[in-house]
Amino acid sequence: MATIKQIFTSMALIGGVFALQLAHAAPPQDLKGTNVVLVHGAFADGSSWNRVIPLLEARGLHVVAVQNPLSALADDTAATKRVIDQQNGPVVLVGHSWAGVVISEAGNDEKVKSLVYVTAFAPDNGQSIADITQGQPPAPWAGELRKDSGGFLTLSDKAIRADFAPDLPPAQQRIVAATQGPWFGGCLSQPVTQAAWHDKPSYFVVTARDRMIDPALQASMATHIGAKVTRVNGSHVSLLSQPKAVADAIIDAAEHAQHDAQ
Repeated sequence: MATIKQIFTSMALIGGVFALQLAHAAPPQDLKGTNVVLVHGAFADGSSWNRVIPLLEARGLHVVAVQNPLSALADDTAATKRVIDQQNGPVVLVGHSWAGVVISEAGNDEKVKSLVYVTAFAPDNGQSIADITQGQPPAPWAGELRKDSGGFLTLSDKAIRADFAPDLPPAQQRIVAATQGPWFGGCLSQPVTQAAWHDKPSYFVVTARDRMIDPALQASMATHIGAKVTRVNGSHVSLLSQPKAVADAIIDAAEHAQHDAQ
């Protein structure tokens, strides 16, 4: 039977080993000085990033969410570039959904060091969403679009619940429906001039249960642009339903951007 002295000696040894492991564990990289510019997609606004932002700021990142007018590719690109211009230091540019088109255009800015596509479209030079989706089966939500007199589109409450944000609690779904940003229908046919991913490292969050952008299409685009892929078992709004997975992909891009800048 072990004596009290032997027990305390063993405990001290275990504690010493644990302390040694902690001493050698690499602390999280301080990402202060790197900026993240978040660009929201169609039927959304900047608040769609509200669960991701605190996770990024906890790592020292400076974060700004763009408020897109959703009125044209040129308009959304201009809004995004104004925010990029305001940043001091390198920028990780992140786009959700339609904003994948926006960051492909705006990402040519020299401050932008990497691109993160979150369940997004990633067009090539001269491509629009209409080009990318040509030949695809009709989206399940297409019949739930509502067009106003100015040609701006919104989703019905039914489509928000069933297609856009099915993995959010009902109370959150109602907020998403109430705060959605109307999207100009003409954006579907507006092409990117020069896709920034040709010259910048790219990352892609592919969501397996997305009913807005086919997951197989997401995976195909991610392969085409040579992106590092994070796979999430979530809906189109994984940035709200699984913010940690999305934040981790952005942090990965920021770590590499900071390392490359050194």
